[in-house]
Amino acid sequence: MAAALSYERQKRRFTRWAIAPSVVFLLVVAGLPTLFLLATSLTPAALINPGSLTDFSEPLRNYKLLASDERFLGSLSVQARLSLYSVVLQVLLGTALALLVHSGQGRWQSLRHLFVIPMVLPPIVVAVIWKLIYTPDISPVVHAAKALGWAMPALTTHVDYALAAIVIADTWEWAPFTFLMVLAALQTLPAEYVEAARMDGAGSWSVFWHIVLPYIAPVLVVCTLFRVIDSIKAFPLIFLLTGGGPGSVTEVTNYYAYLVGFNFGELGYSSAITVVLLATTVAVSWIAMRASARAQVQE
Repeated sequence: MAAALSYERQKRRFTRWAIAPSVVFLLVVAGLPTLFLLATSLTPAALINPGSLTDFSEPLRNYKLLASDERFLGSLSVQARLSLYSVVLQVLLGTALALLVHSGQGRWQSLRHLFVIPMVLPPIVVAVIWKLIYTPDISPVVHAAKALGWAMPALTTHVDYALAAIVIADTWEWAPFTFLMVLAALQTLPAEYVEAARMDGAGSWSVFWHIVLPYIAPVLVVCTLFRVIDSIKAFPLIFLLTGGGPGSVTEVTNYYAYLVGFNFGELGYSSAITVVLLATTVAVSWIAMRASARAQVQE
């Protein structure tokens, strides 16, 4: 008994020492910058006044200003719409492609590797590709539309279409993520379930709704959660394609924080915006994980 306890104690000690370097590295890389961000958000730090970085006389000043900042509130609305539209499209399109490839219909099986190419490209490369597509003078899409007699507006500079242009580019880049996740889940689906349902007379839609969808539902939740978090990082697309415009139609919260910090020099206020965005992301993630866990328990 004593030998077993000694072994368990040594095992726990070894585990702690094994993960210690990773924990220290994580604290240095992520923890210290986060603490600095929080501290800066409590100051009126500005590039034109270096001494303001240590001024904590009114720590909630920046957060009080956020409540009345219409541009900040507008950026939250833009971010919410961008996340909603892009995530819904990515999950639906990725799932549809996964179902199509898994069913093995025709040439789709041989094209599965092409679907993941956009996801492995660097985000800045994706932004450049779509910049070329959306630029009227050199865009092959615009030239093809003209050849067919269709009038295609400059999407990235049009008030009604600029956000949709970002959504399309982001969906093209990240729908493969859902595709890979769902395809992996479908390949682990026991064939006996489907065969038994078909023997009982179930059609394709009934099999999908009552067997396939419940089986891949946890994967869909994970995909949605990851894509909601990553949708906040659509900075390269917005920076290169629209610059937040026209006006502030595509000015999401992180891009507004960038403008406030680097164009206007208000580092404290920019840090407060980032802290609010970070807190919102953590809250959304927590709610999604709780909902997922509750759904699994009910099942």
